[in-house]
Amino acid sequence: MRVLHVIPSYLPAVRYGGPIVAVHALCAALARRGCEVTVFTTNVDGPSESAVPLDTPVVMDSVKVRYFPSPWLRRLFYAPAMARALREECGRFDALHLHSVFLWPTWAAARTARRAGVPYLLSPRGMLVKDLIARKSTVLKRAWITLIERDNLERAAGIHLTSRVEALELQRFSFALPALHEVPNGVDAVEREGATEALPSEIESLLGGSRPVILALGRINWKKGLDRLIAALARVPEAVLLVVGNDEEGHTAALRDLARHEGVSERVLFAGPVFGRAKAALYRRAGVLALASYSENFGNVVLEAMAEGCPVLVTPEVGAAPIVEELGGGLVVQGNPQALAEGLRKLLGDRAWRGSTGMRASELLLAKYSWDAVAGRMMEVYRQAIDVPETGR
Repeated sequence: MRVLHVIPSYLPAVRYGGPIVAVHALCAALARRGCEVTVFTTNVDGPSESAVPLDTPVVMDSVKVRYFPSPWLRRLFYAPAMARALREECGRFDALHLHSVFLWPTWAAARTARRAGVPYLLSPRGMLVKDLIARKSTVLKRAWITLIERDNLERAAGIHLTSRVEALELQRFSFALPALHEVPNGVDAVEREGATEALPSEIESLLGGSRPVILALGRINWKKGLDRLIAALARVPEAVLLVVGNDEEGHTAALRDLARHEGVSERVLFAGPVFGRAKAALYRRAGVLALASYSENFGNVVLEAMAEGCPVLVTPEVGAAPIVEELGGGLVVQGNPQALAEGLRKLLGDRAWRGSTGMRASELLLAKYSWDAVAGRMMEVYRQAIDVPETGR
């Protein structure tokens, strides 16, 4: 099976965060299962360009990645060389898998696939949420939906969603959608042999202290609910909050002000992003991972933490919440500060999570939601898409 994945940026574990890491993990798992996986992407890296070759594919974990330049309209990831490659090579693939909305590569790939008679799946990756659209560029995104994205969605062979939460959000748009396929993100065990990557000294000092650590890990963004987590911290005086992640929108200043207002500023540490084995070490040493999001199509960190035996506290708006309940890996609570505080105190006070309970949840997670298992489910979705006749697209 030959599958072309199209994604605006493909720099795993760096600037663009969770979706790109998840797409790479999926592609690598598909390759391990015998798929011929190619990725078309751009060399855009925020305001600069990533140092990748543009004239030859880069092979990462058996995935062939081709980078194309974006000479202008970089916010849309416009790449005319990618358009030419799509026209020339689209027909040799059995299916395309498009990861994003509101960006040029998805539009170009969907249009080319339709002209070539090749089925494509589209993954919104949490970007089609009405409340999020209402907060940013409402007029422009509504116009894009009307003129471009609706057609891309309705004429796809199928829509891939990572959670029930994401499916419900998409259905609020009242599109005439094709088949919806709910396939979650996966997780793999971190190799523990060898030296663990060093953590910054300020994080080490916090983890080595006498007070339990509440870990919030991910991009610092309003939708992550860090404001209500800080308000909850005022009701959990025995704990400290460690916020690990990058802040490209300048949201930290407002959160610091809130922490001062709540009287907890001395118990909140904002740190930069942490990756790899150092991140796994954080999960193993933290008292609890908390994700109090207002909107979260999945939440990769939830599975990562459970895989390391770390109890998790999430709100119902987190797409991975049903997995937490299914496996007994933590608690799902409402997002008000009182409910969050009660959940945090319960998890921090229950040492059994670090024993048999956490281990059992980790084993169940790695058996059912490994990337290899998820890739198997995705391959079945591709088979269904390939069997869709032309008149059905």
